Amino acid sequence: MSTYELRCRECGKAWGNQPRSICEDCFSPLEVAYDYDSIRPHVSRELFASRAPNLWRYRELLPLPAGCQPSLPTGYTPLLSAPQLGQRIGSHNLYLKNDAVCLPTLSFKDRVVAVALANARHFGFDTVACSSTGNLANSVAAQAAREGFKAWIFIPSDLEPAKILGTQVFGAQLVRINGNYDQVNRLCSQIADERRWGFVNVNLRPYYAEGSKTVGFEIAEQLGWRLPDNIVVPMAGGSLITKIRKAFEELILLGLVEPKPVKFFGAQATGCSPISTAVKYSSEIEPQKPATIARSLAIGNPADGHYAVKAITASGGWSEDVSDGEVVASIQLLAESEGIFTETAGGVTVGTARKLIRQDRILAEETTVLCITGNGLKTTDVLAGKYETETPIAPKLREFEALLESKLSGVAHLAGGAPALPVSTETPALPLEA
Repeated sequence: MSTYELRCRECGKAWGNQPRSICEDCFSPLEVAYDYDSIRPHVSRELFASRAPNLWRYRELLPLPAGCQPSLPTGYTPLLSAPQLGQRIGSHNLYLKNDAVCLPTLSFKDRVVAVALANARHFGFDTVACSSTGNLANSVAAQAAREGFKAWIFIPSDLEPAKILGTQVFGAQLVRINGNYDQVNRLCSQIADERRWGFVNVNLRPYYAEGSKTVGFEIAEQLGWRLPDNIVVPMAGGSLITKIRKAFEELILLGLVEPKPVKFFGAQATGCSPISTAVKYSSEIEPQKPATIARSLAIGNPADGHYAVKAITASGGWSEDVSDGEVVASIQLLAESEGIFTETAGGVTVGTARKLIRQDRILAEETTVLCITGNGLKTTDVLAGKYETETPIAPKLREFEALLESKLSGVAHLAGGAPALPVSTETPALPLEA
């Protein structure tokens, strides 16, 4: 007997296990529900710690079919103390959950795709697909190649070149759409109704989303089986922040961590901030037309936006958004202070955390975790023109000495530290009609 099944998030109707994401009775989203009483006797800290360091160590808390044998060691990315960044933004106990090094494609999307494809195989699909703002496209293409699936990837036509190339190289069929992500996603929903394909974020979405819980499981384990005071999470569709909260709740329910309130803080770009706007002004999600360099977060009508708002407000947290200029400056700040190169979503997270600390919503002495969800090598275009091309010198000591002298005199005025991040002068994005 399976220890999990799909249930409606609103009316509670059970739907067993099948490739479906919407309740036919009330048209609300489905979610994986677990029989925790059956699971509790079979899990422990010691059991998880005895297993290989990847997301599959938590398999009892994931929707994995019987006999599932995953072939990739995805997950269990580093949780790093960040004292230099903390000093720059005002936090004495700051950590970075660094999914910029997740296998196989350097983003947290590798987690959700791994769980989705396990179920795609179980349900008999030979073709998998997705709508994507970039990272999901990379991950589906790569893991489909490894697992022997055919893959079709649907993307907005304006994605970063590195993310487009990072999909094509794996041999997937790439379809570029002249429209934004929300339009691409609507098309994929229509295709999913017509073809027997496993769309990871459409008909496999309930299973796919559960992979995000492993970020929360790992954070708790890496903190010594305790929960942080605060967590800052970038938001696109809104699923990640809700699933990390679900992970913490499951660990408490199963007696694996001590109960503790955790404040959840959502991070968005000002040019696409429907969830942040709802938290700050109305609690209702109003779709927006994306206009930001943070394309991986550019979802104007977030599928889980309503639940993200509830997760944030119920925890006593908050949401903020940052301008494109702040995003770029935050990418540079993280790289210069901690040696981590993040994509634009990570810049959104760091910039938002800085704002929240300045607002005293996050206090300096509290344990705070920032989720870095993707690698900066995917969005190098946003740094175009930010650095000079150095003029080569001859391989002569005297030329180096002259260069050194000019460099030292040129940076003397910076001797008190790096310049502050730019302060946004943009007005908060107002809700727009879709």
